[in-house]
Amino acid sequence: MAERSTAAVDVADNSGDEPLTAQAGKATADGAAGSQTSAESSAAPGGSGGRTEAEPSISAPELHSGYKLARRYRLEECVTRLDGFSSWRAVDEKLRRAVGVHLLPADHPRARSVLAAARSAALLGDPRFVQVLDAVEENDLVYVVHEWLPDATELTALLAAGPLEPHDAYQLAEQVSQAMAAAHREGLAHLRLTPGAVLRTSTGQYRIRGLAVNAALRGITADRPQRTDTEAIGALLYAALTQRWPYESDAYGLSGLPKGVGLIAPDQVRAGIHRGLSELAMRALVNDGATASRQEPPCTTPEELVKAVSAMPRIRPPEPAFASPPDYQHTNYQRGVYGRPAAHQPPTATQPLAPPPPPLQSRAGRALKWTVSALLIAALGLGSWQVADKLLDRDTSPSEPGTSQPDPEEKNPAPEPEPGKPIAIVDAQDFDPLGNGSEKPADVKDSYDGDPSTYWPTDNYFRADLGGLKPGVGIVLDLGKVQRVGSVDLTFLGGDTSVELRTAPADASAAPTGYKDFTKVAEGSGTSLSLKPDETVQTRYVLVWLTELPSSGGGFRGKLSEIKITS
Repeated sequence: MAERSTAAVDVADNSGDEPLTAQAGKATADGAAGSQTSAESSAAPGGSGGRTEAEPSISAPELHSGYKLARRYRLEECVTRLDGFSSWRAVDEKLRRAVGVHLLPADHPRARSVLAAARSAALLGDPRFVQVLDAVEENDLVYVVHEWLPDATELTALLAAGPLEPHDAYQLAEQVSQAMAAAHREGLAHLRLTPGAVLRTSTGQYRIRGLAVNAALRGITADRPQRTDTEAIGALLYAALTQRWPYESDAYGLSGLPKGVGLIAPDQVRAGIHRGLSELAMRALVNDGATASRQEPPCTTPEELVKAVSAMPRIRPPEPAFASPPDYQHTNYQRGVYGRPAAHQPPTATQPLAPPPPPLQSRAGRALKWTVSALLIAALGLGSWQVADKLLDRDTSPSEPGTSQPDPEEKNPAPEPEPGKPIAIVDAQDFDPLGNGSEKPADVKDSYDGDPSTYWPTDNYFRADLGGLKPGVGIVLDLGKVQRVGSVDLTFLGGDTSVELRTAPADASAAPTGYKDFTKVAEGSGTSLSLKPDETVQTRYVLVWLTELPSSGGGFRGKLSEIKITS
């Protein structure tokens, strides 16, 4: 059963047969709709591809378990019987391994195209694809033999357990887009890249099955094959992030989007989604490049998607969770009976053990006790004598009456800093540790340039609390050296803004990378604020941390116009 669930051929799944481009109901970025169609319908509206001719109903060959092909491939279990072809789990008796086999009659209208597609896919030889091992026409049958991966898991099964972690979703987009880009460079397209066509092995590698063959078995064609496959990768990434299918219809065990709302960004469907991956999915789908926070050009080919993925900051895998070691337990080896079988003896009365003698009651113990006591007495007497001698020397030391020696620190007391003196800001940088790591870095200098008409803006969010995606965003100010911070004056444009004043430890050699590494010393809300720490603060790095933004042009955006720091 495990083998069937992980390696069964993805040609029997009728859910989501409608092309991704047609399901979205929008034009592709290159001006043509994708034309992939299902086995039960004609070409989708708006597309010019699909089946090339009306085909008669052809029944699949009536074969049974145990039937042998070429005296080598023994059929074991039928996993698909559809549209005139069947797919089987089989055994290669020559090499003693499991394989998959597609079977259809030699007079099937798609027999020639299936053979051609299988032979072209076999020539690719890319290990990221499930390999085609044989493609033969024999005894009025056409069959295609391919690898069987019993240790791999379908993406459909992975998504049934929940959305993927950001690192796993990043690996999915990177590996699948690179594989499809390599295939298109050789003139091969998939055209049916669904969650059932993507497998993840036990080593974490993603492999794609059915390259060119799955589409040929169903008679699927496309005028823009690169755009069709790119959109399919976007749909896979969208599903991996949200556990939702990015169209209104349910498919592949996933719920579709609410009807009538159109295509919405993944980070609006589910909180906490990585913004960079959310925007990448939207750029690959049919949305003209519209994303949650800014406009980016759409990706219309797998090659463009590969470049977009490589331009993203690499997402690190989560830290492994180490289980606590088990409690210490005694073993027979430590008790001196390891390897010796216990003798079967009749139960006898337990002999009481003699209690151990009190400590230090032997002759040697008593001698050691008296020796230690004598040493302690001698040390105490010597210490008392030295203390008394020091006190007598201090009382008899010559000094003029009525005078005392001044404290060196009282001669040259440290000058107190002048309160209210302006402190220069040496450098500043944007601070977005819980987002994509960047928040309008080019405009940071406008927040302390002395010009109230310029400002540093945040990204645009759909809620005042930064869309519920993160607790805040801000700017880290470098004062050049550790100084006393008495107050920080802030001016905002656009409306009341909630802000926290946070400072790094005085001994910090560099600006911390997490906002919790800064200590909150003051907070407030308004357009013109003067934040003063309750206690004296010595620091070099100051964080201005925005937590709630004002309304701005249909969304919410913060605009920090001026920052002034005084001692």
